[in-house]
Amino acid sequence: MNDTRPPAQSQPHPGRTEPMDPQPRDEMRDYEGRGLLQGRRALITGGDSGIGRAVAVAFAKEGADVVFGYLSEDAEAQHTADLIQAEGRQGLGVRGDLAKEADCVHLVERAVERLGGIDVLVEHAATQRPVEEFTDLTTEQLRRTFDVNVMGVFWTVREALPHMPNGGSIIITGSINGLRGNDTMTDYAASKSAVMNLSLSLSQALRGRDIRVNCVAPGPVWTPLIPSTLGEKGAEGFGKQAPMGRAADPDEIAPSYVFFASDRLSSYYTGEVLTPTGGEIQGS
Repeated sequence: MNDTRPPAQSQPHPGRTEPMDPQPRDEMRDYEGRGLLQGRRALITGGDSGIGRAVAVAFAKEGADVVFGYLSEDAEAQHTADLIQAEGRQGLGVRGDLAKEADCVHLVERAVERLGGIDVLVEHAATQRPVEEFTDLTTEQLRRTFDVNVMGVFWTVREALPHMPNGGSIIITGSINGLRGNDTMTDYAASKSAVMNLSLSLSQALRGRDIRVNCVAPGPVWTPLIPSTLGEKGAEGFGKQAPMGRAADPDEIAPSYVFFASDRLSSYYTGEVLTPTGGEIQGS
């Protein structure tokens, strides 16, 4: 747990872990697996750093092989793959832009080629960029946000479903902003609301195949996305508005994904939204 509130800092998008102060905990170093995902095959979008990295490592520690997608940070992706492989599991990063349908198709194809199928699909990749005024939000930015955060989810789910056995699990990353809105990131908040509703609709559509579909909607989490999109002003003291007075580390959020991925833990859960928000209550 990072008790130190971040100082002002910024870096180019999509961001790297190494320059961050404080360093986020995203390697699940103290996590002990119990074989909850033994032999499972997982595909994670946006798995090179932050929450995605923590989820990938937690899945590996629970016995899963993992293929993950990432945008452009090759060194970050390699580090995540190394952490997965250190647990004796297969780990592969696939570079691509999920705003492009062809890249979504390619990611699924590589996962199936490497793993032979997909038991657990985690839709985590997303982009955000704040604007001071709503009228500053350009059509180009709006489309980019929805192409990555919404269309990318549609495309990868659609491509993955033929390769998922009955009884699989899909986990979509939402956001507290998708529940309560955000005045400087209206496009991001709207996109997260959209995919959170998508998880509810998919949970109904896939009941006949016993594929459970759930959503994790975190509050503030200290990841490279923060200094690379919010800039110095947004990064300084990030998370202090949460009732706990701080942002979460990725390691604190990843167990929520293990919970939804594991039949042993969540066999009666589908169409649910889990909100690790540091004590914030919707509507408060």
